[in-house]
Amino acid sequence: MSQRWIQVSKKVLDQLEKLEAAKKKDRLDLVRSMQFAVKALEMSLVGWKGWVSNPEIMTRFTKEELVNMNKKLFEFSRSFIQYDIEATELGARKGLKPIKRPKKTREPKPQTSYVA
Repeated sequence: MSQRWIQVSKKVLDQLEKLEAAKKKDRLDLVRSMQFAVKALEMSLVGWKGWVSNPEIMTRFTKEELVNMNKKLFEFSRSFIQYDIEATELGARKGLKPIKRPKKTREPKPQTSYVA
C-alpha cells in the first residue's frame, strides 16, 4: 500500500510541476490547475486522516517523529488557513457571497405499525 501511495503521489507532484511550469496560461487553464491542486491536497488529507485516526499506524512512530509531523502539519495548516482568509477577503471585496450548501433533507422515518 505505501509504495503505491508514494508512486501515485510522485505522479501528482510531476503533474503539479508541469501545470505550474506551463507558459501562456489563460484564465481557464489557471482554474483547471487550481482544481488539480485542490484535488491533490484533498487526496493527501484523506490519507493523513486515515493515518492519524489509526492507532495501529501511529504507534509505529517515535515521539520525536510525531513531534516533527505535528509541527509540519501545524505549519501547513496555519499557512493554508491564512491564505484562505486572504482569498475569502478578496472574494468578499468583489461582492461574492458564501456558497450556500443545500440543506440536508431528512427522509421520513418509516411508519411502524404494531399488530397485537
